[in-house]
Amino acid sequence: MGQRYLITGGAGFIGSHLAERLLARGDGVYALDDESTGSRNNIAALLEKPDFRFVPGSIMDEDKLGQLVGTCHFVVHLAAAVGVKYILENPLASIMTNVAGTERVLRYCARYEKPVFLASSSEVYGLQTRAPLKEDDFCVIGATSVSRWSYACSKALDEFMALAYHHKKAFPAVIGRLFNTVGPRQSAAYGMVLPRLADQAISGQPMTVYGDGSQTRTFTHVTDAVEAIIRLLDHPATWGQVYNVGGTEEISIRALAERIRTQAASQSEIRFIAYDQVYNHNFQDMPRRVPDIRKLRQATGFQPRIGLDAIIADVLADRRRQRRG
Repeated sequence: MGQRYLITGGAGFIGSHLAERLLARGDGVYALDDESTGSRNNIAALLEKPDFRFVPGSIMDEDKLGQLVGTCHFVVHLAAAVGVKYILENPLASIMTNVAGTERVLRYCARYEKPVFLASSSEVYGLQTRAPLKEDDFCVIGATSVSRWSYACSKALDEFMALAYHHKKAFPAVIGRLFNTVGPRQSAAYGMVLPRLADQAISGQPMTVYGDGSQTRTFTHVTDAVEAIIRLLDHPATWGQVYNVGGTEEISIRALAERIRTQAASQSEIRFIAYDQVYNHNFQDMPRRVPDIRKLRQATGFQPRIGLDAIIADVLADRRRQRRG
């Protein structure tokens, strides 16, 4: 066995794919997950592998967390509240998971001097209007009365804490800001736009686009996101830095819905719904969310390999499999 990795949120969407990739190259994996948004089904194929260990539990369980951090060589901290819908419905729990939980993970990484990859989010850019977004752009966070921005603030605080520990030489840390990671096993339950639209297209239901659909995003296949995470972990020169991890094709949500409908050969109507019919009256959204990934490419040679059409095809195939199963 090679190195041992602790993945917090290891039964989640990204965590399960990362575990597969690490095991395939000969590393060992401890997957800690409380199954609040992850699922044991995501790691069912891994449970019998000798170098994989699933540990049910929360990052808030300090005894269990401390033992696992002390046992591994690297920590990949993915456990977090996920999805706009979940965050808006559970703002306090999201803050506690993202701040108090991350503080515990980092404290034990400092105690045992273990390198850590911290998964952050494009949400930290807030209402920043420029694009593509660079890692040193200002974070433009909305008012505290708009609960969406609690997530952005909590992830930004996570970054501050990890970098502070790193600069204190407590442990090496690298941060990846993930942009709309999608692919097989992702749930549509938490407000994730691509699997939700795919489900609607397959079932013939109206495809619901929020607002006027002019907001633009890029999407990253989970395989590419996992490759970026591993490259950042494998390149010590990246420690102490923040990197955007994302795709390169910008598309409006309206155009995304049309492309999904075409690929699914669906007759679904595309229906536009005002934000306040889905969320609360003061919901705010970013008009563009497009990463500049030159820093990541220059540091690691990473380049996304899976384009948007292939991403959509993979998500549609996965949603059909899930509906059959």
